[in-house]
This record gives sequence, C-alpha cells and structure tokens, in this order.
Amino acid sequence: MRFRAKIVDLACLNHFSRVINTIAKLAKTCTLRLTVNKLYFILSDRVANGGVSMWCELCQGNFFDEFQMEGVAADHNEIYLELMPENLSRALKTAQNAKAVKIKLTNKHSPCLKVAVELPSLSSSSRIVTHDIPVRVIPRRLWNDFREPVVPDFDVSIYLPVLKTMKSIVERMKNLSNYIVIEANLSGEMNLKIETDVVSVTTHFKDLGNPPWASEDGCQSSAQGRDLQSMAEVRIDIKKLQQLLVGQQVNPTKALCNIHRMAKSLRVGRDL
Repeated sequence: MRFRAKIVDLACLNHFSRVINTIAKLAKTCTLRLTVNKLYFILSDRVANGGVSMWCELCQGNFFDEFQMEGVAADHNEIYLELMPENLSRALKTAQNAKAVKIKLTNKHSPCLKVAVELPSLSSSSRIVTHDIPVRVIPRRLWNDFREPVVPDFDVSIYLPVLKTMKSIVERMKNLSNYIVIEANLSGEMNLKIETDVVSVTTHFKDLGNPPWASEDGCQSSAQGRDLQSMAEVRIDIKKLQQLLVGQQVNPTKALCNIHRMAKSLRVGRDL
C-alpha cells in the first residue's frame, strides 16, 4: 500500500487548499478515499438523525503533477484513510507561495500523511517544512460504509443564488430563529423564510433556473404533468445551513439544491 503525490502549479495548489479549507469547515473528521484517478473526501453522518453527509470527488489530474498510488491489493486498488481535515488545512496554509508540495503516506511509528512544503529561498539550498498528519487506515471490510450515496427522488431541483448573497441573508435570519424554511418550485423561484410567534420574514429569488435531470432510461426528465408553480419546502436547522455557507471557499461555477419533501432533507451540490 503506497501513495505519493506532488503539486507544482501554484494555481492548482491554491485551488486544492480552498477545497480542503471548505471541507475542514464542515467536518472534524472525514474519510479520504484514494484511487488511481480520483480522490474522494467523504462524510457519512446519518441525515435522518439530523447529521450532515458529504461527497467530494476530485480528479487527481486537475490538481497533481505527479500521482502514484498502489492500493491494498491488485483487485482492490484503493486506499481508505480517516483523518482530520483541519490538520491538512493547516499544513497547506504554509504552502501559499511554495515551489512544490509533496504528499506521501508513511508508517514509521503509526500511519501518517507526510506533507513536505518546498519554500523559495534566497540561497541555493531549499527550505522544506514538513508536517506529519496522523491517519487511520480503514480496513477493507468497512469500505462499503463509504460508497457514493444514492440520490433519492426529489420534488424540486433548483440552482442556488450567489452563495455570498445567500450567506449574508442567512446570517441575518439566524438572529431571529433557530430554523429556516427553504421552498422552491420548477419555475426557478426560491424563498428563504423564518416564522416565529413574533416575526415572519421571507426573501424571494426568481429566475434561478432548474437543472435538467436524466431519468433511469437515459432520457432527459421532463416537468410535464407537474405544477410548475407548486412549492416544495423543507425546514432545517439554520446553524447547519450557515456552517455550509460559511465554509464555502471554492467559488463554484454552479450550486444547486434538491428538496425532498417526504424525507425532510436538503441536498446541496457544487461543481468545482
């Protein structure tokens, strides 16, 4: 079982750092899944019990100049590690102007991700700052607990407004209530609402757009036969929504949410 990677391009390094910073805001611990072509950061709390789940998928070729990985076996060429993303985030903060960053899985006394940051120097010799990040190797018998979640059928899927705008609104609303109602329809309209015994506040968004989804037979799904104006809504903990928005540092090209009326859950996705 081996893993080593190297980032030289500064733009790729900064982008990777922003992704890790965002994950660190969402989870104290998470699972890092390594494959030949991709990295996955996974958080699998039980949403039904009020937890937050996360599936972050990165193509290694978009970030790394070198990437070598050998899994636990030829027929299971993957590695699963449990780590604290905040530790990785802190290590990458020292690499803002680095010439290169190397990441390697080591096991001298216990499993670690060794992050070596090569910094520019006025002399001919390089300055290298090394961080050892403790990890736990997840045995193969538990891998099925970290598979990609199945997206349940939803009532409405809609593109979100600019996340900074949404964050500002939610921050104001959290001073008035512990819960927020998000409702949306198939006409690109979304409302953020709080309702208490003493106050009711609603923010309206229009023309957000609804993403097309493919049905199981591969054909593009259609809203035919459905009421385009009918609102689907979900009531969620406003602090958890704020945590998601505050942690946003990756400037996604698009962000969308799916509202599941019966499941009473909200799924937010971002295209990095």
